[in-house]
Amino acid sequence: MSEQNQYTEDNIRSLDWKEHIRMRPGMYIGKLGDGSSPDDGIYILVKEVLDNCIDEFAMGAGKTIEVTIRDKTVSVRDYGRGIPLGKVVDVVSKMNTGGKYDSKAFQKSVGLNGVGTKAVNALSDYFRVESVRDEKQKAAEFSAGNLVLEEEIIDTTKRKGTKVTFTPDETIFKNYKFRMEYVIRMVKNYCYLNNGLTIIFNGEKYFSENGLKDLLEETISVEDLEYPIIHLKEGDIEIALTHSKTQYSEEYHSFVNGQNTTQGGTHLSAYREAIVKTIREYYNKPFEASDVRKSIVTAISIKVMEPVFESQTKTKLGSTEIGSEPGMPSVRTFVNDFVKNKLDSYLHKNPETADALLRKILQAERERKELSGIRKLAKDRAKKANLHNKKLRDCRAHLTDTKNPRNLESTLFITEGDSASGSITKSRDVNTQAVFSLRGKPLNSYGMSKKIVYENEEFNLLQAALDIEDDMENLRYNNIVIATDADVDGMHIRLLLITFFLQFFPELIKEGHLYILQTPLFRVRNKKETIYCYSEEERKDAIEKLKPKPEITRFKGLGEISPDEFKNFIGDTIRLDPIMMDKNTSIEQLLSFYMGKNTPDRQDFIIKNLKVELDTLEEIKI
Repeated sequence: MSEQNQYTEDNIRSLDWKEHIRMRPGMYIGKLGDGSSPDDGIYILVKEVLDNCIDEFAMGAGKTIEVTIRDKTVSVRDYGRGIPLGKVVDVVSKMNTGGKYDSKAFQKSVGLNGVGTKAVNALSDYFRVESVRDEKQKAAEFSAGNLVLEEEIIDTTKRKGTKVTFTPDETIFKNYKFRMEYVIRMVKNYCYLNNGLTIIFNGEKYFSENGLKDLLEETISVEDLEYPIIHLKEGDIEIALTHSKTQYSEEYHSFVNGQNTTQGGTHLSAYREAIVKTIREYYNKPFEASDVRKSIVTAISIKVMEPVFESQTKTKLGSTEIGSEPGMPSVRTFVNDFVKNKLDSYLHKNPETADALLRKILQAERERKELSGIRKLAKDRAKKANLHNKKLRDCRAHLTDTKNPRNLESTLFITEGDSASGSITKSRDVNTQAVFSLRGKPLNSYGMSKKIVYENEEFNLLQAALDIEDDMENLRYNNIVIATDADVDGMHIRLLLITFFLQFFPELIKEGHLYILQTPLFRVRNKKETIYCYSEEERKDAIEKLKPKPEITRFKGLGEISPDEFKNFIGDTIRLDPIMMDKNTSIEQLLSFYMGKNTPDRQDFIIKNLKVELDTLEEIKI
């Protein structure tokens, strides 16, 4: 046997808790990322600390949580009971240590396995925990999970509670940046789900009076409501639902014990089933499920004893039972009984809403029948186009779990042109990155009906590649990245694709799945070093660093970047700009202005903003 293939006692190694977390962070916090996606690791770290504060609130201890993010340092302070002072160090640095194993103390907790705060500690360059109880304070500081300072217990006049301050380790989270929009969304969700809770984030106060009703009002504009939001709540379950006038597909927000289960689970499956069953029985008509749920915008929150999630990041509920005590119902029965009783009663008491809902279902039924022939032809065309070989170069990630095809790290790059798609295809990670090749510029789909999605080959095949024809649950890629040249044509293609998604699949943007790929504009190099620059400012800094007279290359398009170089831009150091929607943005008004026939208004807008840009450039020149 060759020396390199020998397997002896020397090959066996034991890792302590912090080494294992740092070596395999994905097991504890999902993907790492750089902060451009709402499920990137730095937000999971914030969530893990906040979850502990929420659990204190749920147990009746502390109604206010203070969160601050300055530069790259996060501070979270609650006014709960405080960690028992003798266990402060253990709770944040010893695996399988915590109070949540005692179900009497934390009956419906989010975090049950004693891992969350330890992961934050191990993955932070700086970590400090302070606990105040009975006018005494205990604090400790760590770096990469290693204890560097343990303070003695001291007297204090501070209010009781726990404060955690941490800075994510830049050797693990490379080039990361907190996007406040994602943190605000997280904070708001916590408030929607916990009546009476106030969270102060960077000095701004967040509070919810009406729970999930407030969430839906934040999600959908009043003008787009088919009927007033139905808001039902009792004990451990709460729902809010309506239908959109303009949105085509289904939009769900689901929560368990205050945790946003972005990938659903047993409770969401039961809820989708219960809505259809209840509505069929109320109207005494065998509606198609897709007609009942088309354009629905809804949210559900339930509380479960000792929930079982399918991963440490708790994005999908696996529990089938509400609790472990004898006689407790299944999740399916619990959700179904609530919806059947409460929604049926609501519709009987509110006939105007019931009539509006019926009209919406019948409209969906007519549209489905009108599209049925076109959809069949479109699917036949997709098969003939040999989708997986011609347009889509797929990845392996979503094939590893047939029950849950979407992998958190899976990415689809949408490119235009053979050279660009060729470069990305050759340099991508085949396990998690797929490429969809456009042919020319897409159609401007503004104002068109869903019929155009099936009649237009590019849109039909893109929809099929994403598997979002009926709803978002089957979305095959967690990240959808528009990768076009940084020139006028490339910008136009971006705009047309964004229009397509806003017009037919806005929830894909609302849920944070759509991005623009940033690629370098310049390469500045000498014999010793190469620097890729994404702006004119970065180019000037690189020239200053590499003087005298480095070689400068201006990339005019993606196709000019070799596959070997492209690996630098779509790997660990990938730069993505998320497409975000302001809460007050009307999709109809947005598309009407930018993509409609109001050419004079757009011209005035361009001229006005171009003048501002030229004035800015002139100031820089001076």
